[in-house]
Amino acid sequence: MAKGLGLNMPVNDAATADFVMCLLHSATNAHILHLQSTSFSQHSALGEYYENIVGLTDSLVEVYQARGIIMKYPSTFTIPTEPIEYMMYLKEYVSSNREMVCEESYIQNIIDEIAALIDRTIYKLRFLK
Repeated sequence: MAKGLGLNMPVNDAATADFVMCLLHSATNAHILHLQSTSFSQHSALGEYYENIVGLTDSLVEVYQARGIIMKYPSTFTIPTEPIEYMMYLKEYVSSNREMVCEESYIQNIIDEIAALIDRTIYKLRFLK
């Protein structure tokens, strides 16, 4: 973890870099699924998700990087095929990996906002057809 690092020190926290890349990739994946959708409600739900996740992820990284800049990000990328399954995967991923990012409550609050966006999207995909 990056705890205890001074300002402007490089952070090589692979778990945080993976978490951030998963969220950034989710914007692209949701955008692709949004463009492929033939359902207006699905199209709208995914559009709202990708329009908001980048800003929330940016906020998370900027606050986190007060400890130091994340220098190495993973380069893998996979396009999902089913929106609801993908969003359920994201829900589980965020829930399972959030504590590895940082325990600070203000950082966890940003992750709470991300989790809430994922849950709103799941709700819309499941029940607003």
